[in-house]
Amino acid sequence: MVLLPVGWLFWLSFQDDAGALSLEHYRRMLAEPSYGRTFRTTFEISLATTVICVLLGYPLAYFLSQLPRRAANLCMIAVLLPFWTSLLVRTYAWLVLLQRRGLINTWGIELGLWNEPLQLVHNVGGTLIGMVHIMLPFLVLPLYSTMRAIDRDLLRAASSLGSTPAHGFWTVFFPLSLPGLAAGSALVFVLSLGFYVTPAMLGGGKVTMVSNRIANDIELFFNWGAASALGVVLLVITLVVLMLAARLSRGAGLFGGGH
Repeated sequence: MVLLPVGWLFWLSFQDDAGALSLEHYRRMLAEPSYGRTFRTTFEISLATTVICVLLGYPLAYFLSQLPRRAANLCMIAVLLPFWTSLLVRTYAWLVLLQRRGLINTWGIELGLWNEPLQLVHNVGGTLIGMVHIMLPFLVLPLYSTMRAIDRDLLRAASSLGSTPAHGFWTVFFPLSLPGLAAGSALVFVLSLGFYVTPAMLGGGKVTMVSNRIANDIELFFNWGAASALGVVLLVITLVVLMLAARLSRGAGLFGGGH
């Protein structure tokens, strides 16, 4: 069932407007600068989302892994709360919060942090805020699972051999957490590549990612071939990223990241 739509996607991508076999859509992607800008925007936003999620998610996952299991499970409910709400609802909530007369701008002015409303939506910054909020649990969950499985006796052994807590963390705990970090980062990056609703709403038409370009090709120009070619390229990129992440995870296991 999966191969049929994927095969149809490939078939459409190799047909020109007249229905003949052609590489026209792929040649156009290489020739037109607008396609390059779209892919660059997609990669930059996806990478930025991944980096921010790592910076926020690693300390959070580490904190949860140090708690007693019952307390950690209770805190994990808060991490999972976004999954109970529609992505569209969450994105619209951020649109309300970040608008010029929204709660964040109102509080910022009242607290004296800035003097006039900031433009927090319809730009890359607003898009990143929404995407990080949605993607953060996808990093925390595999990372927390990996951290929880790390044998704490290894840290105690390092301490008994004269290692400081900081040295023990960087030489023992951090390498062992790398498989979870690689898996979570790859998941966040891959899912971010295909985002549509959040850039469309929080970007306000000023942030065009590949999924938005695909939607425009179909809805505005009825160009199924160009949209299919973009989908094929995005699918190939996704598979390459997943393969690299799997290889990095296996490498981490060989050098001390396994259990």
